[in-house]
Amino acid sequence: MESIGFLVVFLQLFIHSVLAQTDTLGLADGYLNFSTKSFNVKLVKDAQVLASLQPVSSSFDFSPFDYLRFRAANGNHHLGDLTARYRLAGTTAWTSIDSATARAHVTPITKSNVFAASDMKPTFSQSSTLPLDIQRQWYDLNGDLGLLYNITNTASSSVEIGSLGFPIEFNNIFSNRTALQTEQTCSLQDPYIGLGAGYVQVTPLQGTGPALVVTGLNGTDFEAWRFLPEATNTNLYYQSQVFEGLYEWQTHTLAWAQNEWKNVTPWNVPTSLTITPGQSFTAGLRFSLAQGGVRDIGDTVKGAGKPYAMGVPGYIVPQDLVADLYVSSNATVNSVTSDPAGALTFSNLGNGHYTVKASSSIWGRTRATLTYSDGVHQSVHYYIPKSAPKALSDLGQFSTTTGFFNYTNDPFHRGPSVLSWDRSRNTFVFQDPRTWIAGLSDEAGAGAWLAACMKQSVQAVTSEINQLDRFVNQTLWGTIQVNGSTSGTYGVRKSVFYYQPDQLPGYQYNTTFNWGGSWNKATAYSDVRAYDYVHVSAAYWALYRVARAHPNLTLSHNWNWYLNQSYQTVMFATARSSNGQWVIPYADDGLMEETVWGNILQDLQRENMTTMATSLESNMRARAEYWNGEAVPFGSEMAWDSTGQEGVYYWSNYFNLTTTANKTISSILGYQPTVAHWGWNGNARRYWDNLYGGSLQYARIERQIHHYGSALNAQPLLSYYRQHPSDTYVLRVGYGGISGPLSSIQTDGSSAASFHSWPDTLLWDPYSGDYGSGFLGMALSAGVYVVEGSSLGVTDGIVAFGGQVSNANTSTVTVSPKDPVRRRVYVAPFGTLVEIDAGAIDSVDIDMAAQTATFHLLDAVPDIGGQPSAPAAIVWVSTESLEMEGGFGVTTTGLTSMRGGSRVVFGGDGTATVTIGKIS
Repeated sequence: MESIGFLVVFLQLFIHSVLAQTDTLGLADGYLNFSTKSFNVKLVKDAQVLASLQPVSSSFDFSPFDYLRFRAANGNHHLGDLTARYRLAGTTAWTSIDSATARAHVTPITKSNVFAASDMKPTFSQSSTLPLDIQRQWYDLNGDLGLLYNITNTASSSVEIGSLGFPIEFNNIFSNRTALQTEQTCSLQDPYIGLGAGYVQVTPLQGTGPALVVTGLNGTDFEAWRFLPEATNTNLYYQSQVFEGLYEWQTHTLAWAQNEWKNVTPWNVPTSLTITPGQSFTAGLRFSLAQGGVRDIGDTVKGAGKPYAMGVPGYIVPQDLVADLYVSSNATVNSVTSDPAGALTFSNLGNGHYTVKASSSIWGRTRATLTYSDGVHQSVHYYIPKSAPKALSDLGQFSTTTGFFNYTNDPFHRGPSVLSWDRSRNTFVFQDPRTWIAGLSDEAGAGAWLAACMKQSVQAVTSEINQLDRFVNQTLWGTIQVNGSTSGTYGVRKSVFYYQPDQLPGYQYNTTFNWGGSWNKATAYSDVRAYDYVHVSAAYWALYRVARAHPNLTLSHNWNWYLNQSYQTVMFATARSSNGQWVIPYADDGLMEETVWGNILQDLQRENMTTMATSLESNMRARAEYWNGEAVPFGSEMAWDSTGQEGVYYWSNYFNLTTTANKTISSILGYQPTVAHWGWNGNARRYWDNLYGGSLQYARIERQIHHYGSALNAQPLLSYYRQHPSDTYVLRVGYGGISGPLSSIQTDGSSAASFHSWPDTLLWDPYSGDYGSGFLGMALSAGVYVVEGSSLGVTDGIVAFGGQVSNANTSTVTVSPKDPVRRRVYVAPFGTLVEIDAGAIDSVDIDMAAQTATFHLLDAVPDIGGQPSAPAAIVWVSTESLEMEGGFGVTTTGLTSMRGGSRVVFGGDGTATVTIGKIS
């Protein structure tokens, strides 16, 4: 052991020595230190780039000062660097410059009222021919930190600036840190690419403490967010799972749009700026402290003089929903337009409130542009899916027809099933060197069938159920999962597809693939990954719910068989050996989708299956108590992840382990923002899963938009909000995330694992991949959230996330659900959640004065064919708020108690009514 320790120390010293030889920043010459009212600032003296940025009130550093010695070489970007592309009048080719490429010491300039100023020309490799004079200054801006560039045309002809970028470096480097060090040291940044209202928010990874807001100065619009390529063969592992990499704020992008991005419709219209000989312009950034943390970001943006927009329910607006947009600005709005034209219709209700109606003929990305009286332009980015029930219907139909794998001669016995789909080739993923994608397991192989099954739990269709029942009984049970009827095991295989030509001499593997590292049969058939068990248990549970709600349906088994299968799968996954160790690896981690395990436990309790419920609860308690003893309980098979938080929160909250539950909510808010952009609003930070579940064509480290993390992490947030209904920031983030999977459903009903955010791509991944995990989150937690406008800071009496409000400013309001599920309504003024197990909630009449709510129910979702009618619905009422006293329950008389709720029988016309009111 001593020799190993010596070797480690020797290697570290060697690496540090090598790094010191490549220092072009001039670290040995020291730093420039100064302070503002909000910040303690440290610049590298020779380069005048940012080395450290700390709040005056805290020792936390937003910058990676502790790793600066590892990022001191040419090509390493820092705050204060500049990239640009320009061309002289009469030429067509763009010339690129980058202050980090071949760094040289900048020339200091003495200026009054600034902390540091410099002539940057020496640090551009083309300095001798550069037709621009570029000066930079750092200064105190009313207690904030200002960074300003003055750029002058020194040529004899006009110069067109086609790209101007400001590298954004904060400490998102997890490399070579423990989990606790990462939590305490690192921060994450998310953009709002909103032109003159755009900003970057920087949040501590643990989600607590002051946050940072970066806004534009002197008309520096936020036009694009571009990844900065750097060397990846360093000991910090740039562009990897532990270091995503850096991005830059782009304020002009025409030069990129004409070249690398020419096949893409960018987020904003690309622009350039032409300056005549001798003409100058200024551009730059302002750094402001959100002292109150993430919940203070909006006020901090407004405090910097920028417009701020808040969308309800967010920026994914189905075709049948009229949404709301609330705008706060020092200037008045002169006009609102949309692109494509007519995609969105805005109606001005006054006081910065607009209704937003999506066109029924437009699908997909759209952009609204608000023009203010002071000349500022703000872009708000929307996504228009079909109506939520129609989108789910398309998904179900596609999954059980075109996307249903019915091959009887498949050597891997994958049929019947819903196999992974490749939209770029319009066919199944028959083969992939990442065997699990073609092997019906892992998130990326189970995603297609998991989404199809979970869809039935909220919108059952008879023909689809018949297909999926075949899949569950012929492929899931016995192929994906070992048939335990004789062996006593419920093991779930990592993949049923594998690469082993000697096992299948007649099978033609794709010779163009690199099969090195692909799983052979023994590895694929191993059952040692706890994550895989959740998908299987969820499929059984979904069919249990269908069978229970529709007793007239003919399935292969009765409802209790499916519930028992769910239970047995969970118990096998979380079993422990005689020495107390978990048998299946990763069972001690929070697992994606395991909110469904909470539903399984709840249903066992409702069905009076007490022994089974007690056993399952005991297994979950052991895990929760283990997490409660961990400083950072969010373990994963990855070095850092945003998947464990869902399970950790669910069971910590269930067992009243409040400290861990609250720690989890803070953690999620550290990587899941709310901004006026459908892609980043509620988007949980994920950037590596394209390598494991996306198309090989786009397999790279890249920030993903609405990968499954969005909806899975939204579930804890929405649960927390229901307990704390005054915290509407959490609601806004959570509802943005829970809406994400709706945008991933394509017009033909196929699905996409995530959206590619890099500006050279901006498209949905062709693979269905691991989409099903996010869909599960939406199915389990989407609903309508009815809140008082005052809690959002608006003048409307009642506002609904996911619903349409009538008579919002009267004592009795009507809310019509427009969410994907239409079976859940949370009434925040009552602190109460109402759920049904079958049919749909058509509308709710809420009497604020009487504190009652009358629910009008239907036995099926309107306008969706093929649904089996439900004879009755079970209504569950739970008062969850911790902020108010008393509770609500069903007040309609004559109902039968069943499964922990009240059974409401549908009439001959397929309708029913039930009222809730205060009962304690």
